[in-house]
Amino acid sequence: MIKLTINGKPVEIDVDGDTPLLWVLREQLGLTGTKEGCSRGECGACTVLIDDVPHYACLLLAVEAEGAVITTVEGLGRKGELGMLQAAFVQEDAFQCGYCTPGQIMSVEGLLRKNPDPEIDEIRTAVSGNLCRCGAYSHIFKAAAKAAGSRQK
Repeated sequence: MIKLTINGKPVEIDVDGDTPLLWVLREQLGLTGTKEGCSRGECGACTVLIDDVPHYACLLLAVEAEGAVITTVEGLGRKGELGMLQAAFVQEDAFQCGYCTPGQIMSVEGLLRKNPDPEIDEIRTAVSGNLCRCGAYSHIFKAAAKAAGSRQK
């Protein structure tokens, strides 16, 4: 049994010692916004925040996250409403197929929690571990900048 805080809620869950956090989130807790892309830490689709820092959930064992505060893409908005960053992604058309979008959003969210007013190069660096096969990067950068500006207001 491990204890985690996921999207603000305490969770106690029974897991095997070799179960990746990704599978606990998706299969045991039903938080399917966190995507499996490569299972090798190469694509970033599974990015979540652990204590406000972006991490690949496919590379982290669930037991290694015990006691941590975990935020998934589902934890950014309020029930039935998109969060500010999620809304900026929609407004700036920062996705095509959408598969990488949750990981991109979580990487940007981690940046904005650390630096609420990043420069474009900082945004590029923040999402450099997230691959978008559709090539929507310029829109992702615009969405991140828009969300940063909205948070400043």
